Amino acid sequence: MKLLLLGGTDFGGRAVAEAARDRGWEVTVFHRGEHPAPAGVRVLRGDRTASDGLAALAGGSWDAVVDTWSAGPAAVRDTARLLSGRAGRYAFVSSRSVYAWPAPAGLDEDGPLAEGDPDADATEYPADKRGAELAVLREFGEERTLIVRAGLILGPRETPGRLTWWLDRVARGGRVLAPGPRDTPLQYVDARDLAAWLLDGLDAGLHGPYNMVGPPGHTTMGGLLDACLRVTGSDAELCWTPPEAVEAAGVEAWSELPIWAPPGSELHAAVHAGDVSRALATGLRCRPVLDTVRDTWAWRQALPDGVAPPLADGVPAEKEARALAGEAAGSGPSGA
Repeated sequence: MKLLLLGGTDFGGRAVAEAARDRGWEVTVFHRGEHPAPAGVRVLRGDRTASDGLAALAGGSWDAVVDTWSAGPAAVRDTARLLSGRAGRYAFVSSRSVYAWPAPAGLDEDGPLAEGDPDADATEYPADKRGAELAVLREFGEERTLIVRAGLILGPRETPGRLTWWLDRVARGGRVLAPGPRDTPLQYVDARDLAAWLLDGLDAGLHGPYNMVGPPGHTTMGGLLDACLRVTGSDAELCWTPPEAVEAAGVEAWSELPIWAPPGSELHAAVHAGDVSRALATGLRCRPVLDTVRDTWAWRQALPDGVAPPLADGVPAEKEARALAGEAAGSGPSGA
């Protein structure tokens, strides 16, 4: 299989490049050169936002294309148009953010979608991703287009730094604000499991949209933070705090407490309760949370001195202290 990967040097794209290379596929990575490409792949340089930025692709042909673009749809439009006669199939890594908000629990691939324009420049993330989907569909048609609507992606090299933030916070020790309940179900996919399913899907000729995230409750907030404790060897104390007490302390779900959303909220329904039966029926397999957490911590520990990993902003220390003080004073039962 001859694969063209647009991007492919960081996090999810890199996981695809490495997995395809390890299968013995002939992998070409087209990128701007901001990060080193994986070993064992052919590299083409170009900037899709420049007037002649696709020149390096001229004359090439591939069995399949994988595209992870997250900005203006017009760049995807131009690339798909150029490649429509040079590539067999086009897989676009989109996002579950393309569903109209609020996305109810159990939403499958037929749910209502955000508006998108395939000819637009960058506007906002949901519209950009939906517009890019439409651009690929227009140039390649439904039978040759695979749309991967990814949810929360974790694993080594994670660029938003959500899991990395939790690992660093737990490793520092002390009393850690742990948003409850412990059994709050989480839904995510390891980037390497996404890559394996995507390559299998291209091989099998899959087409159409797929929600790409693990099953709801693959782990829980308690399972995730327990894994962080285990792999870091920290003596931190997880102080489980009810959602009401977290909110009362002014701590923001998701942004200040990465990954977590209060159960029963619109945010939790949209992020952690989607229907993924289509992906599971076509071979998605998700590794245990401990493997994802352990490998992410190993990657973080292996970074050279002076190189900081991407980290979510997380909850400021002073706000965490106020929340913990409120919980200790009886704003909610411990062990929630």
